[in-house]
Amino acid sequence: MKTVRVLSIFGTRPEAIKMAPVVKALQANPSIDSRVCVTGQHREMLDQVLSLFDIHPDVDLNLMQPNQQLAGLTSEILVHLDAIYSKMKPEWILVQGDTTTAMASALGAFYQRIKVGHVEAGLRTFDKWQPFPEEVNRRIISTVADLHFAPTEHSRNNLLHEGIPDESIKVTGNTVVDALNTIVNRPAPVEVTDLLETLGISETRQLILITAHRRENFGEPLEHICQAILQLADAFGDQMRFVYPVHRNPNVSEPVHRLLGHHKSIQLLDPLEYLPLVHLLKNARLVLTDSGGIQEEAVSLGKPTLVLREKTERPEGLESGILKLVGTDPKTIVNAVNSVLNSSDQNFRQGYCNPFGDGQASHRIVDAILDHREFTG
Repeated sequence: MKTVRVLSIFGTRPEAIKMAPVVKALQANPSIDSRVCVTGQHREMLDQVLSLFDIHPDVDLNLMQPNQQLAGLTSEILVHLDAIYSKMKPEWILVQGDTTTAMASALGAFYQRIKVGHVEAGLRTFDKWQPFPEEVNRRIISTVADLHFAPTEHSRNNLLHEGIPDESIKVTGNTVVDALNTIVNRPAPVEVTDLLETLGISETRQLILITAHRRENFGEPLEHICQAILQLADAFGDQMRFVYPVHRNPNVSEPVHRLLGHHKSIQLLDPLEYLPLVHLLKNARLVLTDSGGIQEEAVSLGKPTLVLREKTERPEGLESGILKLVGTDPKTIVNAVNSVLNSSDQNFRQGYCNPFGDGQASHRIVDAILDHREFTG
């Protein structure tokens, strides 16, 4: 039986993390001719993940531009991938999640009648503006995809309610668990151990990890988040250290450094590679984030997490009790942090059944592609 040519496409750090174990599983299967294309939607952060997981792209479009706009990025991806598809002639492309890279890649493949597999399919908030533009991106991908790799039953049900045929949906678990499992037991890098020592992290002085960078929080919402962090840093003094790896986007870095850069209890960092970020998560007492991936990783590690968004497409985390939606109102954030810190449970629900899967999602995705080949002849 001939091999199946599969082209995996991604462009941002979160995509790369979640696609890395899929790429490895594809490469390990002799029935698959696996190729990788990166768009470079994120450049430096993407390269860090490629190095960590030892992935060498066959094609690198290197499309990132300073302060790039969605329309320009989308058109660049469509035009460049049109030529790549014509040259490489993949039978399948795989895209992950809801980025502009994923949406434009899927749409371009549809134009050339190439089958599309969607990793992490079916996440929904049912509000096209939250998160923006991701909610619309993933709906577009669902319209053209041929196989939908839903991470959970929640996601599968969302797809069924939109009329997606049941036979094209495979519940696989989330590949972020696969990626996390390969990284979490590696030794902590020196930069993390040195940071924890410098900050004096111990039983009596604990770590609160913060990430906030989403487009819908640009402007006033992000300033409100910073105001809440300032209030918390003033209130908790030497009991806590607030560590915030800051995204390089000027819409994030400017207000964060302006508002938080001079407080003794707040440590602003450059963007972190995945390995040190995972080890900071492991050492955190509490996580504040608007990131989708960190919501999943925090749940997988049993870390209480306050989600700095009005809506989340990961209700499984809310049901687990580990995530709580708090939005961006300073008073709400401060009250929620006080509630967690006054609780005696530091890593509550540790050892429970992870709603995001068992770390075998990548192998299920490969099996589904091969099963689809046999089913369709």
